[in-house]
Amino acid sequence: MDVFGLLGNPVEHSLSPPMHEAAYDELGLEARYVTFEPAVDDLGAAIEGARTLGITGLNVTIPFKQDVLETDAVAVDEMATRIGAVNTIDFSGSEPTGHNTDASGALRALRMHDVTVEGATAVVVGAGGAGRAISFGLADAGATVEIANRTESTAHELADEVPNATGHGLEDGTLEALLSGADVLVNATSVGLEEDATPVPADALYDGLAVLDAVYRPLETRLLRDAAAAGATTVDGAWMLLYQGVEAFELWTGREPPVEAMNDALRSRL
Repeated sequence: MDVFGLLGNPVEHSLSPPMHEAAYDELGLEARYVTFEPAVDDLGAAIEGARTLGITGLNVTIPFKQDVLETDAVAVDEMATRIGAVNTIDFSGSEPTGHNTDASGALRALRMHDVTVEGATAVVVGAGGAGRAISFGLADAGATVEIANRTESTAHELADEVPNATGHGLEDGTLEALLSGADVLVNATSVGLEEDATPVPADALYDGLAVLDAVYRPLETRLLRDAAAAGATTVDGAWMLLYQGVEAFELWTGREPPVEAMNDALRSRL
């Protein structure tokens, strides 16, 4: 039996176990997905222990996604190094390898909704972990990326690393100006998670814009409601979460994932 899992602290509310277990059941795989909650200072030992026990693959969540890069237990690939975070570890090779599937998860979520990324102008609000991953993914796919962040210096620092990117603050009128020539908008902040709020003025949204909100609880954020009312294409955060899991499944198993079954299991718990 193959064993996959999640490293994090805390992990009790993770949606990864039901999503991956649904894939195993659908394909009849002898596999299980379990959660591990090591102490914050025991990450390297936890990874070495997983390797010794023959675990096939691990997802990584807070607070360990950045810390993986500092351990000697994992060889980190180029994309995860650029993003500065690892969310997936593969044990199938001669040494554990670290990957980041957040960028591809966002791209696949957009493309699933028929959003063209190549040649597009994309506005990413937020320059934290999600914003970094999505900005690199969009730029590598051929988009011009405008990064807007509350702390303007952080936006400029990220834009200096991302090809074809420019950093901006969030002073009054900035988002309206950026969105006037944009094709894609991504909310990579937590605004909308704890309250019915949005980082983007409703009158800046319009028909023809594609809007991805990385927040997935609630599924329909105020930003997405405003975007739908304006006639924009809306992509909720569960699609990004789904496709980062799909990417991990593909990496670990080499199998075609049952996306519909994984999506149904994910959304049934949201």
